[in-house]
Amino acid sequence: MKPPLPADRPAARRSLDGLALGDAFGERWFPLFRDRLRADEEIRSRRTPPEDTWHWTDDTAMALGVLRVLDRHGEIRRTDLALAFARGHEADPARGYGYGMQELLPRLLVEPHRWRELARALFDGEGSLGNGAAMRVAPLGAWFGASLPAVAEQAVRSAEVTHAHPEGVAGAIAVATAAALSARGGLDLAAVAAATPPGATRDGVREPAGLPFATPPRQAADRLGNGRRIRADDTVPFALWCAARYPTDLTEALWSTAEGFGDVDTTCAITGGVVGARTGVTGVSTEWLRRRELVPRGV
Repeated sequence: MKPPLPADRPAARRSLDGLALGDAFGERWFPLFRDRLRADEEIRSRRTPPEDTWHWTDDTAMALGVLRVLDRHGEIRRTDLALAFARGHEADPARGYGYGMQELLPRLLVEPHRWRELARALFDGEGSLGNGAAMRVAPLGAWFGASLPAVAEQAVRSAEVTHAHPEGVAGAIAVATAAALSARGGLDLAAVAAATPPGATRDGVREPAGLPFATPPRQAADRLGNGRRIRADDTVPFALWCAARYPTDLTEALWSTAEGFGDVDTTCAITGGVVGARTGVTGVSTEWLRRRELVPRGV
């Protein structure tokens, strides 16, 4: 029998809470982005979004699927994960799923065992290189944080159910590794880059490792990408830079990420999941905690 894989469920739960908060916080800014000057003023002045409830999106819904499979099996089993994702989509398809997932997940509900074939068929047979595998994976990195080889192996498994393109997988490895290091109390972007497979995502993660934290987030996003292209290599580097900028302050990490605009719910979900693996939501204001949509406690 194989020895059991390492498991740090409390760290994974902290990461999930941070991810869901970041996701919901980031989603609040989309209506304002039609007026960039107003949005910029609101974010720079640290004005809390006014909605009574901050709802999370597909980023959190799919992270919940990852944790449900880990809770059940102690590792990623891809057919089970495919079905978990599909059931989450069926239960609430209005969470903001992207085009590729809108096409894929209803098919996985019927034939979850065909995940490899169906994921590879997306985008004219190239598979998805989007940021979806990265946005949901931080709790997995925290779960397996005691073993970086296990983090990488399980991140690949979690990604390839929906993202067959190597860059989509690389984004998941990078974020999972960052969350693992964060849970240990030592987030290091150079170490994240070293663990990421060669390619555009790895090159992107290497760049923020040398980008001074005094750089204004807007300038960092212009250089690193902010998720506007919905690709892993255009999303992961900036989010990880923001996480490394404020490794023990989730609130400031999320404000910093929001300043970059772009796909802000996803960048904030990644930042929140990575920082949250260390901090959870400790130190977050009661006003924010009152407004956020909760995630199920049984997960």
